[in-house]
Amino acid sequence: MRVTLERAAFLKSLGHVHRVVERRNTIPILSNVLIRGDGAALQLKATDLDIEVVETAAADVSQAGATTVPAHVVYDIVRKLPDGAQVALESGPDSSTIVLSAGHARFSLQTLPESDFPDITAGDFSHRFVVPASALKRLIDKTQFAISQEETRYYLNGIYLHTVDDGEGLMLRAVATDGHRLARVQTEAPDGSDGMPGIIVPRKTVQELQRLLEDPEETVGIELSANKIRFTIGQIVLTSKLIDGTFPDYGRVIPTGNDKIMKVDRESFARAVDLVSTVSSERGRAVKLAIGDERLVLTVNNPDSGSATEEISVGYSADAIEIGFNARYLLDITSQLESGEARFELADPGSPTLICDEDDRSSLYVLMPMRV
Repeated sequence: MRVTLERAAFLKSLGHVHRVVERRNTIPILSNVLIRGDGAALQLKATDLDIEVVETAAADVSQAGATTVPAHVVYDIVRKLPDGAQVALESGPDSSTIVLSAGHARFSLQTLPESDFPDITAGDFSHRFVVPASALKRLIDKTQFAISQEETRYYLNGIYLHTVDDGEGLMLRAVATDGHRLARVQTEAPDGSDGMPGIIVPRKTVQELQRLLEDPEETVGIELSANKIRFTIGQIVLTSKLIDGTFPDYGRVIPTGNDKIMKVDRESFARAVDLVSTVSSERGRAVKLAIGDERLVLTVNNPDSGSATEEISVGYSADAIEIGFNARYLLDITSQLESGEARFELADPGSPTLICDEDDRSSLYVLMPMRV
């Protein structure tokens, strides 16, 4: 194989694919990235057996061929090369090495055979549709913070993606929950998504997607099978296994009868929560909200460091209520809201609270209270 390409194009593609490669691997081939020169392009592929990322970069291929090279080593080399450098890749005198050269720099790297590299993309995809990158990124960005970190409840370790008719048309809906909070965001369902199975996209795949959805003007092709999902974003193809589990009936925890409505300026509320939580303990982070008579008093008590209170004006005309929440969770949710005013729908100190934008119901959040 003999290939030459621009350092910038090589680095961009390596940056996208090398992230799925784990730093520590018991299987040597999984530490490598597959590179294949053919036609006028260099294709790069990396996998951890759960996710596979493929990207194609324009290149001058004088001799076609393929091999695998250490992913993080090659990425670090190319990252440290000067801007504008031309990078040449050429198979060594034997099949176990490849020579990477740029200017006067020359590296001889150990390779492993292409035939040993695994392929996870086999299988038929039953559903295909296209979504704007901006819509998919919104679904992901506004729900990923609620993904559970508990490995024992593996079916909560991702985003539940499915279609639903909410009475105003078919919607593509994303849901994530860790048992303490729940995020539900939806957008208009694209053509071809009707009848798609409900799927759970794993956390690592979600994180990779967030990084790959760089251009909001792009469109994303999505293909689904019973156990895999494939995203095509320009020259990048990400294929991932799905979580094999049943997502809980999240509708049961979304309150519908909460009759105590508080409307509050989102930025003022977030600032007040952030301020009083300064003295909270890292473990508890509990903040008490005392709501009544058009005002909200936030209180934090920490036996080790002291206490704090702050008061802000709110729109509230129901019976007074005192309720506690995790301050970090409150800040996570308010940072997802887009309008200037947040709407809290409360019931009692022991029941879940519904939080949403006052003028946008396409996203909603449920937060369980804490004892304070």
